[in-house]
Amino acid sequence: MIEKELWHPVALTDEVAGAPFAARLLGENLVLWRDAAGAVQAWADRCPHRGAQLSLGRVVACEGGTRLECPYHGWQFATGGRCAHVPALPDFQPPATHRATMHAAQEAHGLVWVRLQGEGGALPAFAAEHDVQLRKLNCGPYDVETSAPRLVENFLDMAHFGFVHEGWLGARDMTAIDDYRVEATPDGLLATGCKAWQPQSTINSTAPAKVEYSYEVTAPYAAVLTKIPEAASVGIDGYQESIALFICPVDAECSRVWFRLATADFARDDAQLRAFQDTIFLQDKPVLESQQPKRLPLELRAELHTAADKASSFYRRHLLARGITFGVC
Repeated sequence: MIEKELWHPVALTDEVAGAPFAARLLGENLVLWRDAAGAVQAWADRCPHRGAQLSLGRVVACEGGTRLECPYHGWQFATGGRCAHVPALPDFQPPATHRATMHAAQEAHGLVWVRLQGEGGALPAFAAEHDVQLRKLNCGPYDVETSAPRLVENFLDMAHFGFVHEGWLGARDMTAIDDYRVEATPDGLLATGCKAWQPQSTINSTAPAKVEYSYEVTAPYAAVLTKIPEAASVGIDGYQESIALFICPVDAECSRVWFRLATADFARDDAQLRAFQDTIFLQDKPVLESQQPKRLPLELRAELHTAADKASSFYRRHLLARGITFGVC
């Protein structure tokens, strides 16, 4: 499964602190914890002794560092996964084969990322992360009973603005979609020249405006939008905003979502910015959960399409060509 060779977000970085943290990715249970150096460890959430969940255990200090202790028989596992102590046999030296199943982990964009299999490979790109003139913060997580590809396709879709986000990102009598350009990239697609009339495109909006968007799919379950509203409609010179969509495919029909904001707004506090994003996404959530099937159909004839769906149709063809099987049908 190619999805297991990709990096996926599984938790906010500050959720992984002093205690083990349970997560789930691609149908597999994980336990996250920090070792004495502060590095995140990501293991299968199963003790190799009798199968108990390691996330129900605790992180214990020991000579030379910390260990993750199983809640069932107290077996302790050191950084790297090897069993270092069996309380029932204090003098026993566990062999190298007595170990937890490890996965690669790293931190970026305020999130913990895990790769279940393989080596190498880059995280989904987010160019705005490195722009020092933009403020960064995460919104979420949002748990949604639908597949990760359905979420990406919704993110690319402008035709729903006037209905799902009426009075915010659109209006029913202003829903016409002008033609736009979609092209392939090494990691997905880039859609440019996307324009939408919006009553309130951002929390900073002071007047309705025509807003230009660009969308980039940066991985099978990740995408970025950049919006440039008319200057007079936001009251901030040179205003720009990029939003990254990062999805954890928990199961084939269940996802956990984060949005990473990069914005020129330094006036409002985090709670205000998150409240706006909450409002927008929680309008999407019930509609997304109502879609049938929950897995995204890759056979183009399974659902109807128009020119307004150009980006989503391109996305479906990309997933099919890449061999993505998780969350599609």
